[in-house]
Amino acid sequence: MRDFIEQLRNSGKITEIKNPVSKEFEAPRIAKKIQGPVLFHDIEGKKAIMNLLGTRDELAAMLGVRKDMIIQKLSEVQPDGEIVMVCDSPTMEVVNEQVDLYSLPIMKHFAKDGGPYITAGIVVSEYEGSMNASIHRLMVIGKDKLAARLVPPRHTYILHKKAASKGDKLPVAIVIGTDPVITFASTTRVPLGKEFHYAAALRGAPVELFACSNGVRVPHAEIVLEGYIDPVERVPEGPFVDITGTYDEVRQEPVVHITRIIHRKDPIYHGILPAGPEHLLMMGVPYEPKIYRAVSEVTTVKNVVLTEGGCCYLHAVVQIEKQTEGDGKNAIMAAFASHTSLKHVVVVDEDIDIFDPKDVEFAIATRVKGDMDVMIITNVRGSSLDPRGAADGTTTKIGIDATKVLKQAEMFERATMPE
Repeated sequence: MRDFIEQLRNSGKITEIKNPVSKEFEAPRIAKKIQGPVLFHDIEGKKAIMNLLGTRDELAAMLGVRKDMIIQKLSEVQPDGEIVMVCDSPTMEVVNEQVDLYSLPIMKHFAKDGGPYITAGIVVSEYEGSMNASIHRLMVIGKDKLAARLVPPRHTYILHKKAASKGDKLPVAIVIGTDPVITFASTTRVPLGKEFHYAAALRGAPVELFACSNGVRVPHAEIVLEGYIDPVERVPEGPFVDITGTYDEVRQEPVVHITRIIHRKDPIYHGILPAGPEHLLMMGVPYEPKIYRAVSEVTTVKNVVLTEGGCCYLHAVVQIEKQTEGDGKNAIMAAFASHTSLKHVVVVDEDIDIFDPKDVEFAIATRVKGDMDVMIITNVRGSSLDPRGAADGTTTKIGIDATKVLKQAEMFERATMPE
């Protein structure tokens, strides 16, 4: 992560705040106002980075591709990179057996937050030969306790359920401030235990792992919290602001007991602003390759974006090279099938810039006939994060085919000026 921060610094893409800042509301408020990465040098004496992957520009720089090639890159890479076990790590420069989570710059972001939240912690869990790494929101409920939101049927939830059914504690290590490629890979939907392999494939170099005192293997990082998830103990978790910018409901969730903290000297804490640009990109971008691959099965797909206005989760724009009439509607159905939380999707032609909302609106304005080009699908599974969804998890979805009529292509030709 430090190498990536230095890369951002050298390219002039990072804002550095050197004056003292509070971890309660003040640092998040500053990060919300600033577009792009923000490095705080003094959050109650500690360093922290926010908006690390705050725009697609940073994401493209991390992957080493142009912004419009991100999805093609992610669609091509397989989770088959190399993992190397090592005996030592700079993460172990400082070892704290006396745990005090309040000594870290863990932030409180919004007025009704249930408590300070770790938002960029990769929960690495291992049980009976199975391993998983994924980001979960973690609410501080004591100097050595966290409440973890475990979403069914994600892999951490399944491993905890399996361990709890036998009365066993689930060993975990919470990784904060690692290589952003690894952080991004932990948000993706890959087979169980393949997150670090996927990260290695994305970066084009092996990922080194070392063993914590509880046996859980983790990558080098700024901070690692070692502990376990209790098989029985649960507490109210929340409120927490999710990607829609509204408060998620309070639930009874498992308790994580932290038994040891290891970290680098002068560690840099990584925080993700809830409903902020990094949160949206981390949630949404991993689904774009899934949509891309699904649409490629029914027509020639050029690009996909989950839009910021749609919380990078509920709205998609799919760009295709239309071959036959009906391709647009087939693309709509494929997109909905690949990302079940998707609520609205617009399919456009190659001449539309999917990153420009005005251009997408132009396609809707000039290429859509409502009774022919709008699909309405009722009573289907939606997203639990959608405030307009029904109590049983269903919703109504709308697909808009904003592609040209092939037989009348000349009517839709956009005028250009000669050089």
